[in-house]
Amino acid sequence: MVAAFDRIFGATIFFATESNRSVATVVHRSRFNFLKEAEIWYSRTDSIPGGENVITLSDEFYSEVSGHPIPADLEAIKLLAAAPALLDLFMWLSYRCFVAKGPETIPLFGPFGLTQQLGCVEYSRPSRFRAMLEQWLRTIRGLWPDCPAAISNDGRVLAIRNATFVHPAAGPMSFGESRL
Repeated sequence: MVAAFDRIFGATIFFATESNRSVATVVHRSRFNFLKEAEIWYSRTDSIPGGENVITLSDEFYSEVSGHPIPADLEAIKLLAAAPALLDLFMWLSYRCFVAKGPETIPLFGPFGLTQQLGCVEYSRPSRFRAMLEQWLRTIRGLWPDCPAAISNDGRVLAIRNATFVHPAAGPMSFGESRL
């Protein structure tokens, strides 16, 4: 866990956009870190006063996540926290369905496929990934009965459409927001 947190703390995000204007091509690049500082107590005892974990987001990262909120359901996230692949798919679906302009299809395989987007390249056979994806979708539908994601009949794409899932009792909550 210490090594994983060190990688996150040291990570830098790079963004680039390219646009063609009437007179020239314009490339815009920026980068920023996730965190400004962190004080993490990896081993503490009751005899140490204080000892609170403190993580401070970088100003750029905070501006980015607060400027582009994505509806996320904290209760669903808590339920899925012990299943990282399932949580990844749920968050990916929450985002993709939120930004979808209409019906969309995402290939399951290939350089821009769902397996690449989720980092599920370890599946040796496409049929194994499809079976796992269907199992994950069944679990997600238990939390989100109106989830608009479905594997196509030929098993090559995932079909989605615009939708937002937020648990009715919790109300909408954006990434980066917390309730006490």
